[in-house]
Amino acid sequence: MSDQFSRTRLLIGDAPLSRLAKARVAVFGVGGVGGFCIEALARAGVGALHLYDDDTVSESNLNRQIVALHSTLGQPKAEVMARRILDINPACQVEVFRMFYLPENADQVDLSQYDYVVDCIDTVAAKLDLVERCTTLQVPILSAMGSGNKLDPTAFRVTDLSKTQGCPLARVMRKELRKRGINHLKVVYSTEEPLTPLQSAEEEAPAGTDTRPRSTARRATPGSISFVPAAAGLVAASAVIRDLGGF
Repeated sequence: MSDQFSRTRLLIGDAPLSRLAKARVAVFGVGGVGGFCIEALARAGVGALHLYDDDTVSESNLNRQIVALHSTLGQPKAEVMARRILDINPACQVEVFRMFYLPENADQVDLSQYDYVVDCIDTVAAKLDLVERCTTLQVPILSAMGSGNKLDPTAFRVTDLSKTQGCPLARVMRKELRKRGINHLKVVYSTEEPLTPLQSAEEEAPAGTDTRPRSTARRATPGSISFVPAAAGLVAASAVIRDLGGF
C-alpha cells in the first residue's frame, strides 16, 4: 500500500487494507448520497469502483453534491466523480457506466462480478430490481433510504430494513420486497421524521430539457441541505468498508 494509507493502516492494520484493495464495488447513483459514499470508499483504499449514473451536474446540485461545482455544470456526474477518484487514488480501477439503472436495462449489468453493491438510486422500481437481483446472486448490497426533507445528520443508522420506522421510502421498500419474498436488507436510513418542504414541487422543466428516462423523473422535489446527504453517504461507506475489511 502506498503511504497515503498510513493513517488508515494505524487504525485498522494491513490485512483489512489488503482486502479493501482487492475489492470491487459498484455504486448506483452518483448524487448527494452516492458521491460522498464513493469519495469515502476511494479514500479508504477500495481497489475497484464502478459508477453507474447518466445524469449531468445541474445548478440545483451545488447545495449538496460533491461533484457539483460551477466548473462541472453540464458534465456527466459519473465522469466527474471518476476523475476525482483518480486524483485521490491513482491506483484505483475506476469504470464509468453512463446509464440510469432500471428493470428494463438491468440485464446489461453483470452484478455477479462485485464484492459489494451500494444502492443510492432514488427510483423505487430500480431499487427493488437491484435488491432482488443482488439477493438472488448473493451479492452483498447496502441500500440508502430517503435523505430528502431532513435536517438532522446525526439521525442516520445502519440497520435491517425490517427495523426501520418513520421513513416513507423504507416503508414502501419493505412492503414491496416482502411481496418478492425478501424480508431482510441492510440499509442506511434516518430516524428523523421528514419535514414538509415549503414548496412541495419545483416547476417542471421545459420540454426536452430533462434527459432522464420518464420512469425516473419525479414530480415532487424534496428539500435538501448540504450536510444531510453527505452524512448518509459517509455512513453508508463506513458500513461497506467495515464489511469488506472484516473489522
